[in-house]
Amino acid sequence: MILTRTSLQCRECKKDYDTAFKYVCDECFGPLDVKYDFPVITKDTFSNREQTYWRYFELLPIESRSNIVSIGAGMTPLIKADNLGKKLGLNNLYIKNDSVNPTFSFKDRPAGVAISKAKEFGLSAVGCASTGNLASATAAHAAKAGLPCHVFAPSNIEMAKIAQALSYGANYIAVDGTYDDANRIAAQIGDGKGIGIVNINMRSHYVEGSKTFSFEVAEQLGWQVPDQLIVPVGSGAMLNAICKGFEELQTVSLLDDVSNMHMIAAQPHGCAPIVDAFKKNSKEVIPVENPDTIAKSLAIGDPGDGRYVLKRLAQYNGFAEECNNKEILDAILLLAQTEGIFTEPAGGVSISILQKMAEQGKIDANDKVVCYVTGNGLKATEAIMEVLKKPTTMKADISEISAVVN
Repeated sequence: MILTRTSLQCRECKKDYDTAFKYVCDECFGPLDVKYDFPVITKDTFSNREQTYWRYFELLPIESRSNIVSIGAGMTPLIKADNLGKKLGLNNLYIKNDSVNPTFSFKDRPAGVAISKAKEFGLSAVGCASTGNLASATAAHAAKAGLPCHVFAPSNIEMAKIAQALSYGANYIAVDGTYDDANRIAAQIGDGKGIGIVNINMRSHYVEGSKTFSFEVAEQLGWQVPDQLIVPVGSGAMLNAICKGFEELQTVSLLDDVSNMHMIAAQPHGCAPIVDAFKKNSKEVIPVENPDTIAKSLAIGDPGDGRYVLKRLAQYNGFAEECNNKEILDAILLLAQTEGIFTEPAGGVSISILQKMAEQGKIDANDKVVCYVTGNGLKATEAIMEVLKKPTTMKADISEISAVVN
């Protein structure tokens, strides 16, 4: 088997390090990214492989297949959304539907890679700071790996997500505060006790999982690059990783020039610090102290990769836009009633911004558009239930019921 060699490189000063349980540069304290010395890869490399994101093993930072912790995530549908596209005036609209992953969100991608690397590093426990979806994904993969899992999350997240993480056996710490409070506590405990906190001290490897969004979309489109990509943004790590993924496919000659794709960052009003910076043409992302949005999985007031998202938007001629709670709920229903896909509010943010971009003429009718739907609606029903018509209980009488069925 041809192995991929990896190392770590500082995103800021470019200092190189050997691969290790490490995530911050010693020189400038910048974040460390995985750097690859790729083997020769062709499109045939991935043919006849398992239908999970581990089909792209050579493009991921795990040295030995024996360390892979997989629950079957990835290779989710890329749906040609003809009905929704017709409503929006778009002829080539696709929905990347990650709501059907094993724990029903895209977080199975980064969590799976991070837990696999934790196993490779020989760590004795793992954990995460989470707004909900990552809690479930980390706990599920930890259960599969046989590792203790510690989840730090705000106490006000959706009950379905709490129940899911608890079901996998996680030690669930509900923090009376914001995500940023939970993140701070997780960082201190992780570093102090040597626990692999997947989105903090394992972050360099964790974010590599989100690259698989790029690999799958490219392969599902016949190794083509979309013109427009609408990405929901919380910390910003996913958008940055998607860009990195397309760039690496170009590096190994599986794609032609990727410089013409356009990245669109979608955030909810009430927690849109990246959108605020973009619209002010500022390089500084000012944190939101008290996020207020129904899109709780995007309620990250101090996005760790915020300024890197701004760089990516500049690099790829992108936009950043926000939507309010009503627009999010409307978008959830629009997607459900046109394409039969039920998304949580984060996916509603993507669809709402897609709609805005189309209506503003920022997306051409014939552009190849990919909109990312990252989580399942059954994980966050509280908000949508408030706007749905309540069913009326009727007697089991055929004449009465027949009268209301047209």
